[in-house]
Amino acid sequence: MQDALTTFFSQFEPVPWLCYLFPVLALGILIRCAVSLLTFRPEPEVWAWLTTPDGAHIPVTHWESLIGRGAGCDVQLGYPTVSRTHAVLTRYDDGSWTISDAHSKSGVFVNGRQTALSALRFGDVITMGGVNFTLIPLTKEQERIQAGTRTRAGHAVHQVPTLLLLTLFQLLTALQLILGGCDPALELTAFGGLIGLEWALYLALRAFRRTGFEAETLAFFLCTMGLAVVSSSAPESLIKELLAIVAGVCVFLVVCWSLRDLERAKTVRYLAAVAGIGLLAFNLLFGVEKFGARNWIQLGGVSFQPSEFVKVCFIYVGASTLSRLMAKRNIVLFIAYSAVICACLALMKDFGTAIIFFVAFLVIAFLRSGNFATIALAIAATGFAGVLVLRFLPYARNRFEAWGHVWDYALTTGYSQTRSMMCIASGGLFGLGPGKGWLKYVAASDTDLVFAFVSEEWGLIMAVLMVACIVILACFVVRSAPAGRSCFYTIGACAAVTVMVTQTILNVFGMADFLPLTGVTFPFVSNGGSSMVCVWGLLAFIKAADTRQNASVAIRVPHGVTPLPEEPDAEEDAVDEPAAEDPDAVWQRPAGKEACR
Repeated sequence: MQDALTTFFSQFEPVPWLCYLFPVLALGILIRCAVSLLTFRPEPEVWAWLTTPDGAHIPVTHWESLIGRGAGCDVQLGYPTVSRTHAVLTRYDDGSWTISDAHSKSGVFVNGRQTALSALRFGDVITMGGVNFTLIPLTKEQERIQAGTRTRAGHAVHQVPTLLLLTLFQLLTALQLILGGCDPALELTAFGGLIGLEWALYLALRAFRRTGFEAETLAFFLCTMGLAVVSSSAPESLIKELLAIVAGVCVFLVVCWSLRDLERAKTVRYLAAVAGIGLLAFNLLFGVEKFGARNWIQLGGVSFQPSEFVKVCFIYVGASTLSRLMAKRNIVLFIAYSAVICACLALMKDFGTAIIFFVAFLVIAFLRSGNFATIALAIAATGFAGVLVLRFLPYARNRFEAWGHVWDYALTTGYSQTRSMMCIASGGLFGLGPGKGWLKYVAASDTDLVFAFVSEEWGLIMAVLMVACIVILACFVVRSAPAGRSCFYTIGACAAVTVMVTQTILNVFGMADFLPLTGVTFPFVSNGGSSMVCVWGLLAFIKAADTRQNASVAIRVPHGVTPLPEEPDAEEDAVDEPAAEDPDAVWQRPAGKEACR
C-alpha cells in the first residue's frame, strides 16, 4: 500500500501556486475566529441583588465580590461609614452564599450579630458601617431575560464553515508535503488523524450543546503548522507528534471537566502543588542535560520535560490560592511556592522557563493583591538573582554577550540566530516550499527556531499569522476575563494566556536577536510532546473565561439557576420570539419579598 501511494504521487509535481493560496486560507480562518471572539460585548452575569436603604438594587456580578466604598471594589457603596474594603461576598457552586469581614473598621453584622465569616440566606439583613443591606435573588423572569439576551457563541460566525476551511487547508498542506517528497502514508495518516480529531471534538462538544469552538480552531490551525514542520525536519517523529496532540486534547477535556466544579478545582490545588514540586525534584535528581539545560527526563525510549507539565500545576495553585480575596497568608504561600519553582529551574539552568514562570507569577499576584510595591520588590529581587546568574554561570553569560550583535559571533554563540535570519530572508513572503529549506539542518530548528523554519519553507506571512493566533487568544482573554463569574477563572485565564504570550515573545524575539535566545517553544507549533500537552491544558483555562452563552464545556449552569432555554442550532438562523413586555422594565424590577422565601 505504501509503495502504491508513493508510486502514484511520484507522477505529480509540486503545485507552485499553492504557496499563494495557503496565506489566503489561513487569513480566512483567522478572520472568522477573530470576528467571533473579539466583536461580542462582554456581559457579566448577575447572580443576585444587594438592596440599599433607599431602595436601590446593586447587581452582584461575580462569585467573589469585594464590597466597600473604594473605587476598586466590585460592589461600591457610597456611604462614608463603610470602609474602603469592607467585606467579601462569596457564592458557591451549590448556590449558597457567605459574607466575611475584610478587616473593616466597624465590622460586619448579619441579622444583628457581628461575624467574621457567616453563611447568608436571601433576605438576611447585612449591616456594614451602621447601614442595613439585603441580598435578594433574581426573579425567574429576570433569569429568563438574562439568558435570552446573552451573546450566543457561534451565532454571528458559524463554526462549521470555519472548520471546513481549516480542513481544506490541512488537506492541501498534506498534498503539498507529499508532492514535495514526504512519505504519502505518513502524511495521510497524520493529517487524516488530525482532521478526524478536530471534527470528533467539535461534534462531542456540540452534543453537550457547547457552540464556542473558535479557540480550539486556532489551536488546531497551529497544530497543522506543527505537523508540517515535523514532516520536513523529523518525519520519523510525525506519528508521535500526532499522538501528543491527541494526548493534549484529552488533557484539555480533563482540565475543562475539573473546572466545571470550582470547589473540586480548588481541591486539586493541593495535588497540583505536590505534583509540581515532585516533578521538578525528580528532574533535579535524574534529569538529562540537552542544549545546556538539565530539564529532560529519559525513561526508556521516551523523553519529556517535566517543567512543561508544571506550568499547568502552577496555574492551578496560583488561581485557586489567590481566589480567596484579601487572604494575605495565601499570597505569601504562593510567593514561597513560586520561589521554589524558579529556584529549581535555575538549578537546572532552564532560565527561559524560569522567566515564563516569573512573568506568570507577576500577573497572578497583581490580579489579586493590586500591590505595586510587592510587584516592584519581586522584580528587584529577580533582577539581583539574574546578576548573580550571569556572574557565576558562563553558559548564560555567553548568550547575553552575543545579544544584540550575534553577527559578531556568527560561528559560535550566534550561529543559530544568524542562520535563522538568513533563512527568513531567503524564504520571502511565500516560502521556498515544504522540505526545500536549509534551516532543518541546524540544531533545534523545529523547536527554538520554528518561526524561522516556517518563514523559510512556508513564507513570512504564514509565520506572522501563527503569531496572530496567539494575539487573538490574548485579546479575547483581555476582553472576556473581567466578566468571568469567578476570579478563579479570571486569574487562570490571564495566567494561561500570559504563559503563551511570553513563550511566543521569547521564541520569536530570541530567534531574531531582539532578546537573548532562551530555548523556549512556540505554543502548538514546536516539535515536542511535553510542550504540546501543556499548551492544550492551558487552553482549558482560557475557555473557562468565555462568558458567552453555552460557549465552553468548562462552564456549567450553576445550581439554583434556571437552565438556559433550548437554543436554535448555532449553524442555523435563529428566530427570536418577541418579549411579552419591555425587557428593561422587567430587568430593573426588584425580586421582592416573595422571591426571598
